[in-house]
Amino acid sequence: MSMNCEILDLRAFLLVAESRSFHRAAETLHVSQPALSRRIQKLEQAIGSPLLERTTRSVSTTAVGENLLPLVRRMLEEFDGSLFAQRGDHVGRQITIACLPTAAFYFLPSVMARFHAEHPNVRFRILDVPATEGLQAVERGEVEFGINFMGASDPNLSFEVLVEDPFVLACRRDHPLAKKRKIAWSDLEKHQLITVHRTSGNRTLLDGALARENLKLRWFYEVTHLSTSLGMVEAGIGVSVLPRMATPQGEHPTLVTRPIDSPVVSRTIGIVRRNNAALSPMAERFLQMLQKQWKPGARTTERTRG
Repeated sequence: MSMNCEILDLRAFLLVAESRSFHRAAETLHVSQPALSRRIQKLEQAIGSPLLERTTRSVSTTAVGENLLPLVRRMLEEFDGSLFAQRGDHVGRQITIACLPTAAFYFLPSVMARFHAEHPNVRFRILDVPATEGLQAVERGEVEFGINFMGASDPNLSFEVLVEDPFVLACRRDHPLAKKRKIAWSDLEKHQLITVHRTSGNRTLLDGALARENLKLRWFYEVTHLSTSLGMVEAGIGVSVLPRMATPQGEHPTLVTRPIDSPVVSRTIGIVRRNNAALSPMAERFLQMLQKQWKPGARTTERTRG
């Protein structure tokens, strides 16, 4: 899309949207309110749709404006970062990533520590959000790339596999199922199961995989977050089926995990990018470091697939 707009037009829109006031935005930009209004109108003409709804008392974004807001914010962050870099000032460079909460803890800390040692002035903004929100953030351009699991194909996004993350049983060490080295899905029928809500991408993936095998689990407790289900397991309320990545990675004093087979169900974790979208130089370097550590072959554990 060809747009005839300037950086100041984008700043004007962002300031008005965030402050919800033409008066405050005009003061910040040191322009008159009529001049500010003309810049907003110019941007709206370029977009082809109203971005702001004005009343005598307040200003709010339209649906189009709300969708445009994260992209404008990131564009201005990249512009400011590039400007600092051209001046030889590395303050202000930032990498923004959307990542599953479980994957953020699993993938990012070790790579970020290495990257920080080489580029100490680069900041990170991590959106640790559910799968659907993470994919939307990538598609809207709110982030440079995402770490997510492969779901429905999107023609606007590309996916690069990093690891397989199998679903496992989590239970207390004193639970009867902890005595088994491997669990069958039928072993779970007599126990109170804890699951995440049916709107969760993990739940959708698991239910779909089991339905293809004519299997169905009877859930007893339903929660919103995987961490909540683990807490309930630790308290002895029940057992849970969840991605291995969401379970404690080291020896835990109370909890154990057991593989579940026939079938093995796993989610494929990888890097999500917008097609034909160039990354900033720092994001490209970080992504290369991430790929080098986690791409298939770099680590061979946890890669069974159902």
